[in-house]
Amino acid sequence: MGTKIIPVSVTCKSLSKKQRAVEILARLKRLYPDATCSLNYSTPVQLLVATILSAQCTDERVNKVTPALFGRFPDAASLAIADLVELESLVRSTGFYHNKAKNIQAACRMIVNEFDSVVPNQMEQLLKLPGVARKTANVVLAHAYGINAGVTVDTHVKRLTHRLGLTEHTDPVRIEQDLMGLLPQPDWENWSIGLIYHGRAICKARSPVCVACELADLCPTVNKPVVVG
Repeated sequence: MGTKIIPVSVTCKSLSKKQRAVEILARLKRLYPDATCSLNYSTPVQLLVATILSAQCTDERVNKVTPALFGRFPDAASLAIADLVELESLVRSTGFYHNKAKNIQAACRMIVNEFDSVVPNQMEQLLKLPGVARKTANVVLAHAYGINAGVTVDTHVKRLTHRLGLTEHTDPVRIEQDLMGLLPQPDWENWSIGLIYHGRAICKARSPVCVACELADLCPTVNKPVVVG
């Protein structure tokens, strides 16, 4: 049985990037109506820590680590004074655990000493925290505070945004800038969450299932070979 080839549609060719982005957003909302952050947390600082741990690690793996971590160190104050060796041991399976543990502790010390033990709700302040770049800051602002300050660009969002032809950039900050110009601000985080779900279910890194993709008619790279590496 041969592979079903889906032609790039007239719709895809005739719509502007912004029109396609808005239509993709509408379909993602319909496809994944209950989509939300996959990380388990109870407080803003726990979300911050979990997001730092998620770098180059799956959310599923992080969620296996955080119950013991937060059971032992539930807040910024306890993480700030934690024994670093013990902290490293608790987060070891997420990878890069030396740097992650060091950054988590340094960030929590700054939260305690400079922000009265409260995770900041402003982008500029969050970016001062060790181990925090725009991806982490966007996640914390959106899910802990309901603030859409930017578009979260993780590996799924980066890959799918390229495949959908909505950016030519590879730098996450430049990709984010492109997306902020294409999407309505109230839906910036909805876009990211929807693409993450779609990337896991359909548009996988090595084997996108184009034949089952409800975005196929809007995708200029449908059926094209995937370049890995």
